[in-house]
Amino acid sequence: MDQQKADMFIATNAKFFESHLIPHINEMLTRADDSKFIVLQSLGLKDPTMMLIVSIFGGNLGIDRFMVGDTGLGIGKLLTCGGLGIWTIVDWFMIQGRTRELNFAKLQRAML
Repeated sequence: MDQQKADMFIATNAKFFESHLIPHINEMLTRADDSKFIVLQSLGLKDPTMMLIVSIFGGNLGIDRFMVGDTGLGIGKLLTCGGLGIWTIVDWFMIQGRTRELNFAKLQRAML
């Protein structure tokens, strides 16, 4: 893939990934095939800010964990009412990082 397409992808999707991974993503994209560009456009990455909002309003019910695919943790939060509120507060600080990790894993699977 040419550098212009890689830069365009990074410019539009940088908020979905950890900032220290951007150079690695750039390298992965420039080594990739042009056919991967269409796949990248349809990845369906989750917005970390939206996940934080969901966590603030629905964290006691585990909705945030269900949305990122952590079904077991979502059930645990649901049954314990967010760990009596403590787990909910911890997730307010951790859910954005977890969402970015999952987005990066999704990108890596798409690049294979």
